[in-house]
Amino acid sequence: MLPLLTGIITSAVHVVTGPDHLAAVTPLAIENKHKAWSVGFLWGLGHVLGMLLIGVLFLLFKQLIPIEAISGHSELLVGIVLIIIGIWTFLKLRNKKHAHEHSHPHHHHNGDNYIHVHGHIHTADNGEHKHNHVKPLRQNNITAFLVGTLHGFAGVSHLILILPTLAFPTLFESVIYLTGFAIGTVGAMALFAVILGVLSSRTSLSHKAKWFTILRIAGASFAILIGIFWIIKSI
Repeated sequence: MLPLLTGIITSAVHVVTGPDHLAAVTPLAIENKHKAWSVGFLWGLGHVLGMLLIGVLFLLFKQLIPIEAISGHSELLVGIVLIIIGIWTFLKLRNKKHAHEHSHPHHHHNGDNYIHVHGHIHTADNGEHKHNHVKPLRQNNITAFLVGTLHGFAGVSHLILILPTLAFPTLFESVIYLTGFAIGTVGAMALFAVILGVLSSRTSLSHKAKWFTILRIAGASFAILIGIFWIIKSI
């Protein structure tokens, strides 16, 4: 059990202490609301895959491939992607605000006609509205997986986290450690995404819509700021 627990604890701490990790998942999880767990789950899978890729490349081709250069460019790309995610969230928030304003004519008792502008909050009560949300949710999940993979590939420091696999006396223990590492990565980020999903679901209610908007703005700003920091760090 020691390799398994070591892998779970090491990866969980690594995931939740990385501000770039949290910044990437936060806006996507907030937008997914009820299925926020899928964002964290797929980001975690991508992260494990990216780390395994950089580890395999290092072990097999460390003399031929400039691993550090590749990792450095990946860090720069991570920063750019974080900024794009933040800007995308702001644009989506702006477009949604305009899309939910509709003009309707009303006839009053005195015979005068008036045009009122109403803000509408739509719910997924019918099949058509649910269908309209399938594509954005799928796009968020794909984005989470790709960003997670990129995150795992960025940073030679990730090699330190998988080096213990070489220290275990048997191949079985090494595999168990990697299994625990995958469980910890996916589980920690999925839990973080679930918490954000619950928070965004509760604040998206009609009488708390202002707080949901604030939450979305905070998530987008967080991603942009961390993205800028990551770009400066990689230069």
